[in-house]
Amino acid sequence: MQHQQRSLGVIMLDTGFPRPPGDVGNPASWETPVRFKKVTGASPDKIIRQGGAGLIEDFVIAGEALIAEGCSALVTSCGFMARHQSALSAKLSVPIATSSLLQLSMVSTLIGPQRKVGVITYDEASLDDAIFAACGADVRTPRIGMPDGGAFRELIEGGGTYDHAALEAEITHAAQELKSREPDLGAVVLECTNMPPFAQAVAKTCGLPVFDVLSLGHWLFSSTSSRAFTGMSERVN
Repeated sequence: MQHQQRSLGVIMLDTGFPRPPGDVGNPASWETPVRFKKVTGASPDKIIRQGGAGLIEDFVIAGEALIAEGCSALVTSCGFMARHQSALSAKLSVPIATSSLLQLSMVSTLIGPQRKVGVITYDEASLDDAIFAACGADVRTPRIGMPDGGAFRELIEGGGTYDHAALEAEITHAAQELKSREPDLGAVVLECTNMPPFAQAVAKTCGLPVFDVLSLGHWLFSSTSSRAFTGMSERVN
């Protein structure tokens, strides 16, 4: 590993939908060297609604393969993998962040106790309290999901076409609704790794900081690839 360029590894679900810039699965989304490894058979439905039963060892194998290729930190392509944060971190030799939701506790501390962090998720019904507990987050965290039959659901599970405008309209509407419900909202975390292409639109809609898998992955990778500093080029008072 010491002879290879350090990279961020992304353990990918088995999907076939487009991944534009901003999506976790597009290399252009990352400001770091990045490698990808797909877990065959890990469909969104199996992870989101069936809990990923029987697939954890496959995720470990994918993670180990990425580590062998020079990856010094890992993320996954589905926020619902938070259920397995403890199991995967125990079995892999480099840091792994399974979900953007791992940022919830830190963001809550950053914005202060008088404000709340809200979550925009792919599937609100499946984002249960156990997932928040697995992330060390408050189970009372406000959340809102994408509508049944909407653009996101059709794209991810229905084989629909990629309609950027429709997807943006859907997620910004959810952001507006979340802010309306929670007047003390102070920040937003995007659970779904297909949502970062719309993070800027959400930030403009809410007027709030937005965190996602990209902010998490860049932060995590930076801890394993620190810059070297030597000497002093000029005096700093």
